[in-house]
Amino acid sequence: MNITSIVTIVALGAVVIILGMGLWNMFRGGDPNLSQKLMRARVIAQAVAIVAILAALYFFGRGT
Repeated sequence: MNITSIVTIVALGAVVIILGMGLWNMFRGGDPNLSQKLMRARVIAQAVAIVAILAALYFFGRGT
């Protein structure tokens, strides 16, 4: 397992956890500002995941 795979898995896990926390806060009627901060964090985590996936494809993908 290479470093990009590990970063990708961690980033995707972070996206799922942050999304769950944001949805849980929203459905239980929690602080709207916290939901907004969590959704911003989710977007950043998604960007990291996409960059890691693209890096893995670039460095380890089979070129044609």
